[in-house]
Amino acid sequence: MLQEKVTDKIEDVVTNDIWGGIKDFLDLGVQFGEGDKQVHVTIGLVLLVLLSFVIASFILKWIRVFFTRKMEEVDKLKFISVFKFIKYVTYIIVIFVVLSLAGINVTPFIAASAALLVGLGLALQELFQDIIAGIFIIIDKSLLVGDIIEINGKVGRVIDIKLRTTRALTRDDKIIIIPNHKFITETIFNYTQNHKTTREFVQVGVAYGSDTQKVKELLLNSVDKQSGVLKSPKPFVLFEDFGDSALIFSIYFFISDSFVDPRIKSEIRFRIDRLFRENGITIPFPQRDVHLYTNQTDTSASTNMAED
Repeated sequence: MLQEKVTDKIEDVVTNDIWGGIKDFLDLGVQFGEGDKQVHVTIGLVLLVLLSFVIASFILKWIRVFFTRKMEEVDKLKFISVFKFIKYVTYIIVIFVVLSLAGINVTPFIAASAALLVGLGLALQELFQDIIAGIFIIIDKSLLVGDIIEINGKVGRVIDIKLRTTRALTRDDKIIIIPNHKFITETIFNYTQNHKTTREFVQVGVAYGSDTQKVKELLLNSVDKQSGVLKSPKPFVLFEDFGDSALIFSIYFFISDSFVDPRIKSEIRFRIDRLFRENGITIPFPQRDVHLYTNQTDTSASTNMAED
């Protein structure tokens, strides 16, 4: 009998004193609003939100590790960039779900958030376009680090792809920062999308009457030992056209690094000029014949008046 009284006493102390004290502590908080719109923020609610954040973070981290365990380092960094955006959206959803389960009417918050998001969407439309474009670029791998691209007349090598912008190094060793939406809304030339090899050419005109077979031979010689020009596929020459002042030829060749092609083309032009001079091939400049006609009648009349 005594044991039962002791047990009841202990249970009463635990239920009323200890748990009651904890419950009273968790119920401490502040109230906002009146009537149906009243919101009661308590310590327990704050702790519940924090606990939900911890659990959500653990689950998201586990998902990230699971999907990136077999990825290469470059792909892993891209996935993490996209995953950060997903993580923020998940946290927002968790907050609304926890508040709703805690008995708080989240409809006003959702309505206010919708209006806020509409305003932000209009004001930050281009920012959201950049983020969405960045996700597409990372997922479908339409652009990779190391690709050579041309945008707005500038050629650059991609060195970094982020969620909002892409950075590229130009031939002048300058960094160009490209908003990702431009890769969707504008035409971008990717020199290395299919493979690293690209075909380039140097065009030159020779005087009419030149030995065309000799010109072809010299043009092939100009790229034969040029550093950076591939032996296979082989270079070739095309007789492009009969120009106004010259016969137009082009020497086509293949290179493995189109980022440095201006230097290669410059060296080839120097060699073409030297070979043409040594072999008597003339590179003409545009010429025009101007014929002046005088009015014979006016000249005769002027002469007769002078004699009178």
